[in-house]
Amino acid sequence: MTQMRNAEPRTGHVLGLSSPAAWLRIRRHATVLGLWIGIAVLLITGCRSPARGPRFDPRSKSTDSSSLFASSLTNRLDPNWLKPSIEPYRLGPGDRMDIEIIGSGDPSTSVLVGPDGRIYFHLLPALQVWGLTLEETAQLIERELVRYLRTPKIGITLREVESKRVWVLGRVNTPGIYPLSTPTTVLEAVTKAGGLFTSRFSGTTEELADLHHSFIVRRGAYLPVNFKRLLHEGDTSQNIYLQPDDFVYLPSALASEVHILGAVYLPRAIAFKDRVTLTSAIAGAGGLRPTARMREIVIIRGALSQPSYATVNLQAILQGKASEIVLQPRDIIYVPDKPLDPMRRMVSTILDAFVRTVAANEGLRAGGVQTKVGVGISVGQ
Repeated sequence: MTQMRNAEPRTGHVLGLSSPAAWLRIRRHATVLGLWIGIAVLLITGCRSPARGPRFDPRSKSTDSSSLFASSLTNRLDPNWLKPSIEPYRLGPGDRMDIEIIGSGDPSTSVLVGPDGRIYFHLLPALQVWGLTLEETAQLIERELVRYLRTPKIGITLREVESKRVWVLGRVNTPGIYPLSTPTTVLEAVTKAGGLFTSRFSGTTEELADLHHSFIVRRGAYLPVNFKRLLHEGDTSQNIYLQPDDFVYLPSALASEVHILGAVYLPRAIAFKDRVTLTSAIAGAGGLRPTARMREIVIIRGALSQPSYATVNLQAILQGKASEIVLQPRDIIYVPDKPLDPMRRMVSTILDAFVRTVAANEGLRAGGVQTKVGVGISVGQ
């Protein structure tokens, strides 16, 4: 039986998985991770699933990932995502505007929308403008001013937007949080962030972003935008319009890790070294929970917009009835605790959990917080 390599067991030494008793020892020594970080942008799921590629043989010695995909499969985007919103801008906390009483001869006044959504202008008491358009705000001020002025006319200019923003992080030149005051596409957002980061030391313009694993999260769900087709091939069918609180992430092409989700004690990303096996990766995630379904472990591989999948019987591996699985960088391993859903729904749910985890960790890191988040999910009936 193959010994684990590159595992990170909690006992501090290399553990073999040659018997069920050894596996139980890992389980007893594992610590349950109780840290959950909430990010408002990552709470609700419900967007369309990406196209699913064919099954692949995880024991194949081929390293050509392109052989795992059917060329006829494409990701599916909601056509409405390609249309700009026709809704007028609505004010929120942090927005700043210039308000002018037209014809009064007085200069315009800079007004900030407070955390409670109220503004203070002229002799008026606090006015609630949160959720109002600029036109509705002007009409509100005019109604209130009639007690002081005859037929006042108000002009408003939006100067700064803070209440509606998008995140653009990863291998771009100026990652950060950007205001969303006008309809903005993915390509425009990446351009605002300085474009893709390139090597400054190799003497080449090689891009350091992994476009196959770049993603957008909207209300906790993964949007299957194909960044490779958009940024390298100019495919505008992938250039969707962003919405407030969308999270755009372009990971480093130099990063090498596998992600473990589901019924393990420490859902996490594990650094990929010379050789990582399925059993060593699961041991590095603290081992299986008692409810884990060892015969139905799912491995997702390939571009996020066209993932391929395999189901593996870990119990057979531990009993010596099946050969070990050698993982590839960026594989996603999901350990279910219930019977699996139909495959398309299952893959979509796993990818949603994966991008929420990565987005939460990258958002925390951008805010200077070093704590990492792991997500345990349940996929099934």
